[in-house]
Amino acid sequence: MRISTVSSLDCDGVAKPALTDAIQDYLREIYKLGADGGRVSVTALAKRQGVSPASASAMVKKLAALELAVHQPYRGITLTQDGENVALEVIRHHRLLELYLAETLGVDVNEVHGEAERLEHALSEELEERIDKALGFPTHDPHGDPIPDANLRWPQPAAAGGSGHREKRRSNS
Repeated sequence: MRISTVSSLDCDGVAKPALTDAIQDYLREIYKLGADGGRVSVTALAKRQGVSPASASAMVKKLAALELAVHQPYRGITLTQDGENVALEVIRHHRLLELYLAETLGVDVNEVHGEAERLEHALSEELEERIDKALGFPTHDPHGDPIPDANLRWPQPAAAGGSGHREKRRSNS
C-alpha cells in the first residue's frame, strides 16, 4: 500500500479518499505509541499531538470510519493493517529524508527532523525509490533509528561490527 495525499488511495482495488497530512501524522503517532505493545489512549495521543482530547477523539473517529484504526473505549486505539501500512510508509519517508538531507545535502543532524517533517508527505514513491537506491538501501537514519524497507519490513539486527545505516538489506523473498 502506498500513501497518497493528492489522489485516492488504492487498497486492494477499492478507492479510498486521499489521506491528509494530519491523518498520516495521527497514524504514525498511534503506531509509535503502541510499538511496545501497550494500549494507546486518546489522552496519550492528544498529548503527543499537542491537541485537546476532544480533537484527538474526533480524529480517532475519522480514522475508524476510514477503517484505518479501531477504538474500543477504555481499551485503547489499535491500527488496522491498512493503518499500520500507512504509518510505516510515513516513518520510512521521514527517516529516508533525514538521512538524505544529512548525508547528501550536509544538513546538520540536529536540523534534519524538522525538514523531513515538512517534506515527508510530499515525497513521491518514485523519488523515495531513488533516494533509497542513492543511499545504498539504508537500514538506519542518522539518529540510529531503523528504516522500514520498501516492503515496510523492519531491518534485521546487524551482526556485531555491522556497518550501521549503510548496511544493505538482504533480500529474503
